[in-house]
Amino acid sequence: MERLTSQTEHETQTEHETTGEEGVRTCPECDSTSLSRSADGSEISCEDCGLILEEETIDRGPEWRAFNAAERDSKSRVGAPTTQTMHDKGLTTTIDWKNQDAYGRSLSSEKRSQMNRLRKWQERIRTKDAGERNLQFALSETDRMASALGVPRSVREVASVLYRRALEEDLIRGRSIEGVSTSTLYAACRMEGIPRSLDEIAAVSRVDRMEIGRTYRYISKELGLEMQPVDPKKYVPRFCSELELPEEVQSKANEIIDTTAEKGMLSGKSPTGYAAAAIYAAALLCNKKKTQREVANVAQVTEVTIRNRYQEQISAMGIHE
Repeated sequence: MERLTSQTEHETQTEHETTGEEGVRTCPECDSTSLSRSADGSEISCEDCGLILEEETIDRGPEWRAFNAAERDSKSRVGAPTTQTMHDKGLTTTIDWKNQDAYGRSLSSEKRSQMNRLRKWQERIRTKDAGERNLQFALSETDRMASALGVPRSVREVASVLYRRALEEDLIRGRSIEGVSTSTLYAACRMEGIPRSLDEIAAVSRVDRMEIGRTYRYISKELGLEMQPVDPKKYVPRFCSELELPEEVQSKANEIIDTTAEKGMLSGKSPTGYAAAAIYAAALLCNKKKTQREVANVAQVTEVTIRNRYQEQISAMGIHE
């Protein structure tokens, strides 16, 4: 009984400790209010000292294990999860085109005709109005561009949600579907911290860079999207990988960006050009020389941009050639 009472007192004390003044939750270890929840929502931790305040012990995943796609498909007892990347969220039925029954036997000509009619009506039902047809085309465009850019599925989901919001608020009127879908994909990349420049987005889109930029600014304003400036360091790993530069150069480039950014050199500069110049400077300092043209081709900027940013950066670092 005494043990139970002391445990209850400890839990009550911990609860009081983690709640500061005016109901603001604080860390019982360091009194910090910088608490964050993990991406899957399973735990709450302190960003300052790393203490885990809450942890969900329930495993909501399957009880079986699979090591490849074939095993996963054979063991799964449920259908595909709902997704925002399909206009119907993946909830409609699809009739197979194999014209075979459950035992693999071919259907009779009468049954095949019946299945063809059912397929035709099923496709009509899936997109029964103009709004759904608009959404179907836009999301297919988003998926095509996302595949070409090699961005993760989370970006596609966010882009699809943004397009649905734009469609619901009637922001598509007077603008091309391709332009809006491209701008929502660009916004999703920025929101998810995936470094893709406007030029890279325009390269896989069916609309030009100017229209993408104009539509992006309009959509961001109307949907109230708060975008943080792109950090040039996010481009460094990808550019260094494409240039086949070692980790040493990548670390040095990040150091150059941090040092010069603290001196206010980054304001008003293109993040891709700034990252490219830092990589060029770092490669020279580490004796892993790359030409300005090689770096410019990877970063999709001009050699003039690299030269200008390079001169500014080495001057700020106090390096003399």
